[in-house]
Amino acid sequence: MLSKLYHIRDGCLIRMLCVSLSIRIDDGQNGSHFEPKPVPPPLPNKCDWEVDPSELDFSNSNIIGKGSFGEILRASWRGTPVAVKRILPSLSDDRLVIQDFRHEVNLLVKLRHPNVVQFLGAVTDNKPLMLITEYLRGGDLHQYLKEKNGLNSSAAINFALDIARGMAYLHNEPNVIIHRDLKPRNVLLVNSSADHLKVGDFGLSKLIKVQNSHDVYKMTGETGSYRYMAPEVFKHRKYDKKVDVFSFAMILYEMIEGEPPFSNHEPYEAAKLVAEGHRPNFRSKSFLPELRDLTGKCWASDMNQRPSFLEILKRLEKIGKCTQR
Repeated sequence: MLSKLYHIRDGCLIRMLCVSLSIRIDDGQNGSHFEPKPVPPPLPNKCDWEVDPSELDFSNSNIIGKGSFGEILRASWRGTPVAVKRILPSLSDDRLVIQDFRHEVNLLVKLRHPNVVQFLGAVTDNKPLMLITEYLRGGDLHQYLKEKNGLNSSAAINFALDIARGMAYLHNEPNVIIHRDLKPRNVLLVNSSADHLKVGDFGLSKLIKVQNSHDVYKMTGETGSYRYMAPEVFKHRKYDKKVDVFSFAMILYEMIEGEPPFSNHEPYEAAKLVAEGHRPNFRSKSFLPELRDLTGKCWASDMNQRPSFLEILKRLEKIGKCTQR
């Protein structure tokens, strides 16, 4: 009989494999009996994703992003290029910072999808605290769009499909992950050819256990980035996973128009305009009527009117086929 015993200790899942299997070998004369020894469990206070900081090589590193709590560097881990989010030493003892850091690690450990940035490990036993993910050479969508000054409908649809696939995975019930800060800076290009996108940066994400498909959540505070923020978040009202659908619509708009929504306004003023019911104007000829219609549904004021990402995927695939004819 083969059985697995799961035991929680120090926040790590330790698998203890208990083997009680008797193997009998019959040589035609005398039966022989062999009982293997139980496989010893891993070290009890180490997670399999805990990284020894000595394995990280920062000798040729460079900063690829900065935030209020730390910086993101390109480094090398066991000979592989990686992205390392490193908490500022001055904040390594801050209780709330540590809490947010551990929340992001615990969230990333659970994620496995081709359109979601892959978590590789973390440094939690030493300071500074560090979170390690795959390094994507293409940079972020914000910089890419800045250089391209707008995409044609075919490229925008392909990009939108990748984002929607990643978000459909995150929104899968019953364990829904609301990103809450979906924006071009948090969408990464796998390589310089820009043929594949991944959703990243889950620092503000929230894991919700959904009891039914119409659940809404009271999350106070203006969480996220103003320019891509859903009106219900700005107004401090109850909201659900459809806040990400709204942000997606703003990204789709920016991909085709070549400029952020309400680019002539400061981010806070842009969010205020959105909360008052205003939406940016469609100008680009690349904005196909079908894409305009989809964008309009995704940024609807009533979150219940916005489609799910699975519905968005179906619409995008249909529009994509029409453009190829």
